[in-house]
Amino acid sequence: MHATLQCGRFQLALKRPLVMGIVNVTPDSFSDGNAHFKTDQAIAHGLKLVQEGADILDIGGESTRPGAQAVSVPDELQRVLPVLEGLRDCGVPLSVDTCKPEVMRAAIASGAADMINDIAGFASDAAVQVVRDAQCALCLMHMQGQPRTMQQDPVYTDVVREVHDYLQAGARRLLAAGVGANRIVLDPGFGFGKTVAHNYALLNQLPQVMGQQYPSLIGVSRKSMIGAITGRPAPERLGGSVAAALAATARGAHILRVHDVADTVGALQVWAAIEQGARA
Repeated sequence: MHATLQCGRFQLALKRPLVMGIVNVTPDSFSDGNAHFKTDQAIAHGLKLVQEGADILDIGGESTRPGAQAVSVPDELQRVLPVLEGLRDCGVPLSVDTCKPEVMRAAIASGAADMINDIAGFASDAAVQVVRDAQCALCLMHMQGQPRTMQQDPVYTDVVREVHDYLQAGARRLLAAGVGANRIVLDPGFGFGKTVAHNYALLNQLPQVMGQQYPSLIGVSRKSMIGAITGRPAPERLGGSVAAALAATARGAHILRVHDVADTVGALQVWAAIEQGARA
């Protein structure tokens, strides 16, 4: 695996877990509703996350929770591009969470998109063509089914092997198209076409799922897999989310996609101090 990730305007060292702060520009996010739906609210939230220690910001204009309504290309562009422009000079890389080639193209053309985060795993030829010659990092995620119906009845013979194989095949597809290996990030897609048992099996066996060729992006923050164990609604899942983030860190995660940046950064700082003490 490369020691640095080519991420648009940035070269990201992967010596420690990086924290990706979530900026939802949607009226129907599962975790924060429409708290940051307006452009100025979203920009202010992104700046706050940077102050709290976010290494990357992930901007999304379409909710991908189960049952969420689809968003048109013009609407998604209207939500995302002004926020992307408003955060252009915030000092950290900006990721755009989209599966639409048209949105990818516009985000890259803006010059402010440093990563494209595609829940569809760049499965379409159109998406690959758009991102192939850019300098942005590409996060390729595993998903079984489609966001609107993915949680109805997900079935696997061996979830660890199947997710691993899907991610490796997707990476090979990008390489074959001419994408540099130092631009590729893999995400096992917690909650995207998986039962609670599937999610915890993937987290428990994360090194086997991810392999060693590419950095991993792990997004478990406030998800239903946390609520299934704690019994708490999404806004009250901080403790479980931080515990899951640390479990992922112990298993080699490189990027943690989270809502609660300050608490996650603090937990990682304590974690690092413990690990350094063990080597003293």
